[in-house]
Amino acid sequence: MFSRINSKNAFAAWRRPRAILWATAGVATLGFLIGLEITARRYGLPGPLTSQVQEVIIAPKSGFLLYAGMALMMVVLTWRERFIATGAAIGIDIVFFLVRWAVGAKVTEGHPFGNGALWVMLGYAVIALTRRTGRERALLLKGVGLGLLLVAGRKTGDTWLLITAKTRPAVLDQYLAVADHALGNPSWLAGRILKATGPIGTHLLDYVYIQLPVAAVIVTMYQMRNVATERRFPSHHLVRTFLAIGLLGPAIYMIFPVVGPIFAYGGGAFGTGGEHWAIATLWPNTPVPINSPHPVLYDDLTPRNCMPSLHTAWATAIFIHSRKGPRILRFAGTFWLVATLGATLGFGYHYGVDLIAGVVFALTIEAALRSSARGWDRSGIQLVAYGTTVFAALLVSYRYLPMEMARHPWVFGPLLILAMAAVIQGYVRTTQLWEPKVPPVPQPEPQPELA
Repeated sequence: MFSRINSKNAFAAWRRPRAILWATAGVATLGFLIGLEITARRYGLPGPLTSQVQEVIIAPKSGFLLYAGMALMMVVLTWRERFIATGAAIGIDIVFFLVRWAVGAKVTEGHPFGNGALWVMLGYAVIALTRRTGRERALLLKGVGLGLLLVAGRKTGDTWLLITAKTRPAVLDQYLAVADHALGNPSWLAGRILKATGPIGTHLLDYVYIQLPVAAVIVTMYQMRNVATERRFPSHHLVRTFLAIGLLGPAIYMIFPVVGPIFAYGGGAFGTGGEHWAIATLWPNTPVPINSPHPVLYDDLTPRNCMPSLHTAWATAIFIHSRKGPRILRFAGTFWLVATLGATLGFGYHYGVDLIAGVVFALTIEAALRSSARGWDRSGIQLVAYGTTVFAALLVSYRYLPMEMARHPWVFGPLLILAMAAVIQGYVRTTQLWEPKVPPVPQPEPQPELA
């Protein structure tokens, strides 16, 4: 009889909306990864699952990312367990280094470290399943899943980019280059400025651009600083937004394939290796002439990863989530956003119109995730619908109105900025209404005193 009661209770728990939501999300994520794996294999490429499994043994593509994922996992551990996990990861990496040195296996790509962090995360998954029960097991599995999701998100993104190059032979760079006249060709201007700064500015912005996930981990660890003591995760945090941007963004790449000014218009200041496929050698010194644009064939190796700028979207998300931190974290979030914008334009990876779309894209996703965490209401639905409408209008304008935008920059330039500013203003106003109201501290009434 007790077994029947327990089975009924377990079934009732699984019928709860939150449990159903997590189960559905897990199945959908697994199905998505398997679909990407199959698609990548058809093009003779390793998929995200294969790449992740290989890094258990071979040198990882990014050791910093694996250690960042392990750092996220450790938010659920005690300080003693964190020291043990860190020491184990470093020890395993030393063993891997010595074995590679002994057999003469040179690391030609990626980093010679990071395997230890992956082994530790997998080890804690085994510990959660075999040595933990109840809420403690669920909490540790969530921590491990959080760390592995960060790594899997990177692998998924890499596979998406390869698929865009293989399945979208024609690119729409001419449309964005012409539309960018409405903003004064900011990528061309930023490219010349960055070239003038010399190697110091170039190396600084390159580091900021590459290590964006590390900045996200720092902000997330601050948000989750109390998980180990409270034994629960916050309802919304930066990793959720980061992963959603990385999963949804490449779908727009498939609709609007663009390689970027440095690839489409020559190596210019920094060189790309893709000059053979370039439309013309113009970037960053000569703006693109205002001619009727059309799709252009490009190679099957360069990712079509410009529209929208996901680096801008991620940096915007970091900026938003750093606002509730201490002053140094707010300063770091602001610096990372400004430096990322400078890098995306200065290196010729994006057009100015990409950045505007990236900001709107990030705010819309952030609004949707926050609404989901707190419960959907009219203000949340309106904000998400408004952001989606503006984003769609931007894509349509870039595709079908680039000539009008270039010929009337004093009209369309301010309109683009106002459209982005309206979404920002709507997000700020709506989310301020969502913040819990802190009641004023009652002041004691003055009491009469005896003379």
